[in-house]
Amino acid sequence: MLALNPKKSKFPYLHTMQFVSVKGDSPKVNFEAAILNGFAPDGGLYVPESLPQISLETLRKWKNLSYRELVFEIVSLFISETIIPPNDLREIIKTAYDTFEKDSTIPLYPMKTRSRTYVMELFYGPTLSFKDVGLAFLVNTVNYFLQRKGERQTVVVATTGDTGPAAAYYAAGKSNLEAWTLYPKGMITPEQERQMTTLPHPNIHAVGVSGCPEGGDDLDAVIKAMYANKAFKEKLNLTSVNSINWGRIMVQTVHYFYGYLQLADEVGEPIDFCVPSGGFGNLGAGSLARLMCLPIDVLIVGNNKNACLHRIFSEGKFSKAPIYETASNAIDILIPLNFWRYLYFVTGKNPTQMKAWINTFEQTGNLQFDEATYQAYASGFLSTSINDDETLQTIKDIYEKENYLLDPHSAVAVCTANKLADKLGDKKLICLATAHPAKFPDIIKKALNTEDLPEQARHHSIELAKRRCERVYLCDHEHLEEALMHAMENVARHSQSAPH
Repeated sequence: MLALNPKKSKFPYLHTMQFVSVKGDSPKVNFEAAILNGFAPDGGLYVPESLPQISLETLRKWKNLSYRELVFEIVSLFISETIIPPNDLREIIKTAYDTFEKDSTIPLYPMKTRSRTYVMELFYGPTLSFKDVGLAFLVNTVNYFLQRKGERQTVVVATTGDTGPAAAYYAAGKSNLEAWTLYPKGMITPEQERQMTTLPHPNIHAVGVSGCPEGGDDLDAVIKAMYANKAFKEKLNLTSVNSINWGRIMVQTVHYFYGYLQLADEVGEPIDFCVPSGGFGNLGAGSLARLMCLPIDVLIVGNNKNACLHRIFSEGKFSKAPIYETASNAIDILIPLNFWRYLYFVTGKNPTQMKAWINTFEQTGNLQFDEATYQAYASGFLSTSINDDETLQTIKDIYEKENYLLDPHSAVAVCTANKLADKLGDKKLICLATAHPAKFPDIIKKALNTEDLPEQARHHSIELAKRRCERVYLCDHEHLEEALMHAMENVARHSQSAPH
């Protein structure tokens, strides 16, 4: 294994790192092109040609780094100094994480009712979810590239509750970006909705879409269709900062390294992570961190009733099923797109096979993996599905026993860890808390059987948004593609004709 030395110039063998599509039908590109493109031209997801292998010696050198310092070291493995000079990269990181409330960026809370278990609080960014961790870096990086090129891009994002607010916040006011955030109307909380609709910046456009039987997956399908429309994509210079963008996944690997290094008494000891997940974005980042040799033992998949990932890891089946609206709405997802990235690496980086799998699923809505493939990807994972009653009971139990309030997604993680405790042993365990409870007041009230929210379920930014006017486009899913393209072209014409 290569021992990386952070004191030397950034690892010359990585200076030529290129990015490829998992489907294999697009040319290789550099980091800048991969980030600005979002999807590859063939509709596949970009991945690096190879993942750096990080030695225990390097991990020991990183042991006492701050979160921001660790971001610099890890993303530098993928970004050539010729693409972003080190001083510029440090400035992007500073700008990104100066928006967070906590100096440590990501605190760890030691649980009282579970020994050797810690809650990683990923919700201290400005929109109170873990999406801030990735989008703070990604949107500022996109804007950096656009300013340097003197270009403007249109960002279009589908959200099931948390990505949209974070993307909108970081794009707000940036003269090189026009941002459209699509959400399934009535399937996210009013608090999440207002984080998008109350932003006063003219470059932010929230779109509430009714009639989405498959929730956010319906919106993803429309965005993918717009990407496939080459003329429209080029005219609007489309990109996305959803977790389809490599930059999101790359920077989300960092909190796994950070949590591990904060807790490991000795570098090399195995530590487990439990992740509430639907789209496999956050969990996919953890799986890549493990492939980069971070000593994660078990990655535990906390799925809600929609169970798309639980079917993959327990039955070897990638399949669509009717969607359920749950208390953990941000993971109400049917198609975990980022699973393809992980599968690409663990099955030998074979784009022909990947394209066959993806095509089968897209054509039939069902893909049963053979036993060898299942064993290859499922090794080191445990999964289960948590229903709403279990989620609410977990919120109630932890609050009563520890005076600590979980949001419904974090409760899925803790409940999953409890449910699978017999299979985990006595290793240290990190449960990822992916959102602040203030974003889900009705669910907290129901869980605690009260009309009076505890102080932990409040946040000044949420209260402020309740007192602001909303600005939103409304559309039915049946006409979304046509209506959205019309609206986007109209805004682009006015933006181009406006004085600068």
